[in-house]
Amino acid sequence: MGRPDKKKQATTTRQDEDAGKLIMEVANRVRATRARRGLTRKNLAHHSDISERYLAQVEGGEANVSLVLLARIADALGVPVDSLLPHRNNCCVEHEQLGRLIDSMDEDTQDKAWQLLNETFSNQTGVKRKGVALIGLRGAGKSTLGEHLARHYATPFIRLDEMISGLAGLEMGELISLTGQSVFRRYELEALQKTRDDYQYVIIEAGGSLVSEPETYKLLRRYFYTVWVSALPEDHMSRVTAQGDLRPLDGHSQPMHDLKRILNERASDYALADYELMTSGRSIDSCLTDLVKVTTPYLQKAR
Repeated sequence: MGRPDKKKQATTTRQDEDAGKLIMEVANRVRATRARRGLTRKNLAHHSDISERYLAQVEGGEANVSLVLLARIADALGVPVDSLLPHRNNCCVEHEQLGRLIDSMDEDTQDKAWQLLNETFSNQTGVKRKGVALIGLRGAGKSTLGEHLARHYATPFIRLDEMISGLAGLEMGELISLTGQSVFRRYELEALQKTRDDYQYVIIEAGGSLVSEPETYKLLRRYFYTVWVSALPEDHMSRVTAQGDLRPLDGHSQPMHDLKRILNERASDYALADYELMTSGRSIDSCLTDLVKVTTPYLQKAR
């Protein structure tokens, strides 16, 4: 018997390790995208025509998913298939010098740099902002604060989800369940465009997952001063259950775990807002005072 080819064995081991890393990266992207969309695995399985069991294996890094099946998953999520594939160039900044500068910063410095860049360049198009948009997960306080703010400025208050339901002729749950992400996102964009065009000044309550649709979110930030209404996960959960609204829990076997995952996956998107308003541990009046202070430049003419 010949001696084992150690070089060949090492190569095979390295290839297996690389394949394992690739499978896990895809798993993380599928799981993260589903969380950002706020979808249950059951809903994704239905619209991709893939079993829940296999999707669980994909998200757990236990399945070497084919490109054809991955394309079906991407279509059901309403995203391009390449967004679920790892990108070898991890730098998202095309300007080489800027990219090198960002890479050299620690995490805290990057956060400060982002805040400075956002404040300086977030609205350089000269487009007149037409009001305020409240974003964030259900249970943060968007509806309550939006209603109070609308009364303060005598300005229309539009819940984008209600407009979407009106345009589609379906309740939100039915729309997403029956038609899938792509159709829902088209109605979402249409509702936002209609709101922008129909009102001189308006306050919008956006759905929690709008931020996962880049073009729609970009349009929202371009025409409205955006406020991320945030709260601790425990407060999100207690508020929606106290209101009898179980939609955030529907289909989730571990609701608190899934809620924290959704918050974590959307945090970087929510952070693109012009201002963050933390509502946990605060009264409505206190939150409203801060909200009026930062939104006055965009709504005072509505009075």
